[in-house]
Amino acid sequence: MKMNADKCHLLVSGYKHETMFANIGENKIFENRNVKLLGVTIDNELKFDSHVSELCNKANRKLSCLIRMSSYLSFHKKRIIFKSFVESQFKYSPLIWMFHSRKSNSKINKLHERALRIVYNDYQSTFDELLEKDGSFTIHHQNIHRLMIEIFSIKHELTESPLKQLLSLNNRHSYSNADFTIPSVNTVLKGKNSLRYLGPLLWNSMPIEI
Repeated sequence: MKMNADKCHLLVSGYKHETMFANIGENKIFENRNVKLLGVTIDNELKFDSHVSELCNKANRKLSCLIRMSSYLSFHKKRIIFKSFVESQFKYSPLIWMFHSRKSNSKINKLHERALRIVYNDYQSTFDELLEKDGSFTIHHQNIHRLMIEIFSIKHELTESPLKQLLSLNNRHSYSNADFTIPSVNTVLKGKNSLRYLGPLLWNSMPIEI
């Protein structure tokens, strides 16, 4: 099957001095700063801030509709709409984009807090109090929860997840009590803010009863 240049994109990550391009047959394709692949916007620095901004914009549009209708809806219906159309925007492939910047996380939290205030008609409580009232957690903590479930499945061989290629189980005869090996990294830019580092770190630090 011949490659279609119109459907190909080029991302180049890392330091470079000039714009890069690739030849596909007689066509040239030049590098992009970000590309949407299967619903996830991937940028050339793998920061996913563009993707999070897009998610927030979609969720904000849904929230604006909810605000306009809120005076005509019961609490129960407002909460269902919030869960189905606003919060759900952040449930697609979170293990890919969850390691974003603090600025993006703050943007998500502000949207989440605003939505909860509309649903509960509460403009006095703190964000933590609203979360407790809703019986829920921040989007980031929900994503960490999903990551821990995925790692549990890998540890007990309940899944053929591609994440298995990123994680290393400790040898049974190892002197360490930790389940997974934590890779050696130096800085946030060189791996600390990544799934292969934070996943094992969070798992190994969980209390055994959990």
